[in-house]
Amino acid sequence: MTQVSERLAKLSPSETLAMSQKSSELKAQGIDVINLSVGEPDFNTPEHIKFAAKKAIDDNFSHYSPVPGYMDLRKSIVAKLKNENGLDYTTDQIIVSNGAKQSVCNTLLCIINPGDEVIIPAPYWVSYIEMVKLAEGTSVVVSAGIEQDFKITPAQLEASITPKTKAIILCSPSNPTGSVYNADELEALAEVLKKHENIIIISDEIYEHINYIGTHHSLAQIPELKNRVVIVNGVSKAYAMTGWRIGFIAAPLWIAKACNKLQGQYTSGASSIAQKAATAAFAGDQSCVEEMRQNFLRRRDLIIKLCKEIPNIEINVPDGAFYVFPKINAYFGKKAGDRKIEDAADLAMYLLEVGHVATVGGKAFGAPDFIRLSYATSDENLVEAIKRIKTSLAELR
Repeated sequence: MTQVSERLAKLSPSETLAMSQKSSELKAQGIDVINLSVGEPDFNTPEHIKFAAKKAIDDNFSHYSPVPGYMDLRKSIVAKLKNENGLDYTTDQIIVSNGAKQSVCNTLLCIINPGDEVIIPAPYWVSYIEMVKLAEGTSVVVSAGIEQDFKITPAQLEASITPKTKAIILCSPSNPTGSVYNADELEALAEVLKKHENIIIISDEIYEHINYIGTHHSLAQIPELKNRVVIVNGVSKAYAMTGWRIGFIAAPLWIAKACNKLQGQYTSGASSIAQKAATAAFAGDQSCVEEMRQNFLRRRDLIIKLCKEIPNIEINVPDGAFYVFPKINAYFGKKAGDRKIEDAADLAMYLLEVGHVATVGGKAFGAPDFIRLSYATSDENLVEAIKRIKTSLAELR
């Protein structure tokens, strides 16, 4: 008997992880691949955070941690939300998990019943759709094109709501597009959501600090919505701590209690050492965050300048995160020798195997005419990668 469950069989493999793995395989063969497929900072974790982890080991924090997270970490998250976002939460409303990915999935598993609908603006992060499948819900995809900076309008939101709508997932700053909803845009969406009091709002804010337009804004800051917003955040992006696996929710108490109950039955608490590091991240010197943000901003400007020199692509200027999301469908149907480009996945594989640059096709993000490029790498790598992409695309006829 080798048949997996129907639940698992419905899931699609992660295209971002698959492309990263393919890139690593080619590198192992000695091929010089520049990886623009990875969604993580290329910086090292700051020293004061690593020191806190080492101290935690020396202080013997080697036992099971509380399911919702250590109290000092939850207090530092409460302080962060108050000081940076003007939001009041209690420690009972904070649940620490093994990364923001688990935080999103926990929330969906705790609120979605079979057949419930979850509104997901597209382009979307690859795992949202699969998580809704796991929860036996139904994804309602609302597409926003490059002409609207990949951000849905209030009219689109209103049109997507039905009696079965249970939740919406909003990611700002966005993976994969880098789009950021400003205060006015969020207020306009909020006017729609205020009319539908049963909809839970999952606000994925993991890229909060990689923001190029100033103050971060959250739907949780709108008083009429706060009691049904689940903020998802963590340390991975702002503090270059992707491998430490610490995320959290700040949620209405009933959802926090539900996630605590769920997590207690399948992962228990997150790593004790990583939690102590995360406490230092939130409570310590924040200058490292701004330093990384400035580097990402410089790289964004560089990659935009370089991409605009490539014929037949359309690109906007993202306001956050560390991705660009160019429209590349003008190359569909073209050939290089016997190789024909049918779609974005074909183009991404062509760029990897011919140009030796790893990207991710847009179909995985609900946007089949696009590809995602991460600029979380050195300036030198970006210059060489875009040069290779330009050369490879020029060979298509």
